[in-house]
Amino acid sequence: MINAFFIIIFLAAVAAVLLGVRYTLHMFQQGSYQYRSYLRYMKTHPVMTLLPLAGAVLLLAWVFAGKTLAAVTVILALELLYLLLLILLYRPRAAKKKLVFTARVKRLTVTVALLYALAVAALLCTVWISWQPLLVLALLGAMASPYAVLLANLINRPIEKGINRHYIQDARRMLKACPDLKIIGITGSYGKTSVKYYLESLLGAQFDVLKTPESFNTPMGVVKTIRGSLRATHEIFLCEMGARHVGDIKEICDIVDPQIGVITSLGYQHLETFKSLDNIVDTKRELFDALPQGAPRFVNGDNEFVRQYKVDQGAVTYGLEEGNAYRASDLEYSEKGTSFWVQAPDGGRERYTTRLLGEHNVINITGAIAVAHELGIPLARLKLPVQRLEGAPHRLQPIARGGTVIIDDAYNSNPNGAHMALKTLERFDGLRILVTPGMVELGEQEDHYNYELGKEAARCCDYIVPVGRRQTESIQKGVRDAGFDESRLYVAENLQDAMEYVNGLETDRKKIVLLENDLPDSYL
Repeated sequence: MINAFFIIIFLAAVAAVLLGVRYTLHMFQQGSYQYRSYLRYMKTHPVMTLLPLAGAVLLLAWVFAGKTLAAVTVILALELLYLLLLILLYRPRAAKKKLVFTARVKRLTVTVALLYALAVAALLCTVWISWQPLLVLALLGAMASPYAVLLANLINRPIEKGINRHYIQDARRMLKACPDLKIIGITGSYGKTSVKYYLESLLGAQFDVLKTPESFNTPMGVVKTIRGSLRATHEIFLCEMGARHVGDIKEICDIVDPQIGVITSLGYQHLETFKSLDNIVDTKRELFDALPQGAPRFVNGDNEFVRQYKVDQGAVTYGLEEGNAYRASDLEYSEKGTSFWVQAPDGGRERYTTRLLGEHNVINITGAIAVAHELGIPLARLKLPVQRLEGAPHRLQPIARGGTVIIDDAYNSNPNGAHMALKTLERFDGLRILVTPGMVELGEQEDHYNYELGKEAARCCDYIVPVGRRQTESIQKGVRDAGFDESRLYVAENLQDAMEYVNGLETDRKKIVLLENDLPDSYL
């Protein structure tokens, strides 16, 4: 009987190890292989810490209390139950972003396997093969699977640095082989991906353009783009530059040596890692600091922090407010999009139409027009490219679905972006519905900004659907404190639950659904 228990528990422990390693790799990958991101995930999911502790208690009970057959039987039954709970926790499930078995993940997997193999080898060297020590090792392995991945990443760090160094040197060599390539660095707390997409369309009217795809805005994302896509025929390289720490922009600039710089905005984003707005501003300024003397630089002149920190000095400004070198005005909105005028510093003036929504999109388009015009493309020639612009994916992207319009603003929300998205929602006639898990990576200010999001949403929305009970507590408080009708507030377990609720709402009005932010699985 006991031997049968041993076999079943051993097999369950092996299954828990395999599933636990896979689950941890998935969450670790979603956090960009950053210890801080994974530790935050564990902090917000206490079961990840409590279950290993429970397993340790059971093992100690087995060692010190398992003296009789009855006691051993009870403890083994509890161990089996514990392992089944681990398997349930780590089981594969539908994910917004699946685990991608990249070369790095494969190297981590091999290292984790070696760690477990070493543990088994150590057991073989110290004790005779028997079920009890092997079972203890299997249980310890199941408990430790998350930490085995973190240890493997630490062990692999020198290897990863060496591989990255080789790739960076290769990318630099390729750039040097294209001396006529004009490199435009684009950064900002928000708006940089949109401006990059718009610039690709506008500059494409006259130049052969390469851009970093999607949100490939890290050093290795930039390097991958260069090594995989750069051709000798390219004339312009649009390099998006993201950052979470001081020095991140400089690291990318040291790789690509930009000749033109664009700062789309400054604001409270990634405060968890930056710690202060001063650090954010200093990091974004690293782009301008890397430019050659007298090189063109462009900046969103409407941004309050750009003016406050005097980042606009010596730069070409753009925006909606008077005083900008390139100024958009007379905005007109409809369900088909937006029309507006742009005045250039040389006196030129043209009217543009776009299918895109929102003032911030007009500001970003105006920034792209400014760069394109300064590079020699006439304003009139930009009218058709502006009309054809497609929004960057998941950035206030309108999607019509029968009697419902989805405004997809699911990419990494920030306080300013959320405010602009709600202003856009407010302009629509129909049943206005907000679906959001809130904002993250705002450090100590996170609860404050989510509370304010809830209050603002209560003012302009007919229905509010926070996604995730724990993550959205501040939003819910803001909504309730604003006196919002409780019957129109629905806290969803996940996005699927939220959309089922939205689809079930009965109304004779058109549903306008704003999807504001879409957190990865590691946050929910």
